Amino acid sequence: MFPIRDTIPSRTTPVVTWLIIIVNAGVFLLELGFTGDQLTRLFYLFGLVPATYSNPRWAFSHGFPVQSFWPFLTSMFLHGSWMHIISNMWILSIFGDNVEDRMGHFRFLLFYILCGIVSAGVHLITNLNSSLPTVGASGAIAGVMGAYFLLYPYARILTLVPIFFYPLFIEVPAVLFLGIWFYTQFFSGVMSLSQHSQVGGIAWWVHIGGFIAGALLSVIFVKRRYA
Repeated sequence: MFPIRDTIPSRTTPVVTWLIIIVNAGVFLLELGFTGDQLTRLFYLFGLVPATYSNPRWAFSHGFPVQSFWPFLTSMFLHGSWMHIISNMWILSIFGDNVEDRMGHFRFLLFYILCGIVSAGVHLITNLNSSLPTVGASGAIAGVMGAYFLLYPYARILTLVPIFFYPLFIEVPAVLFLGIWFYTQFFSGVMSLSQHSQVGGIAWWVHIGGFIAGALLSVIFVKRRYA
């Protein structure tokens, strides 16, 4: 299932949501100017590499930052491919504006960054010995989805469901769409814990941690008066 749009119009201009999208797009355009080796180096320096925290000697021997806090922040503004950034920014544009409505601009920005940091922490704990860099805004965006899950459970999500080669468009309740999404992430995350090989791919626990953090933190960040 792929979301196309929701049925809740924005009540205010989602300034922060669009600012986040612009910053991510700008950083990705800069990435396009890097060679393959330079881009790999960039990801290891500014992406989240769990082994740099669990094995500082390994990090030091390779010239990577040792136990630096910055990758928890910078990793959420890096993306590995066109599909990676387009899908992330598309989902943020669907769910971010309404959550920003409920939180206000500054609160939403803090919420977004905090969800990204927490999701990176969960990934670190569940992949402690991984020497692969993790990049992408999906943890922070999963936090936005977690907040949307609680704030707009009865919103309708226009969803693309491909049936073989036929594109089927249906509206489903947000609570169902996001519930199914979280279940697939959690199931895949649990399965990934049994895999010990160094294999790249989707960082499931980034999504899981971000979603749960977003749902919990939304209670704190939502403005008390909303009419």
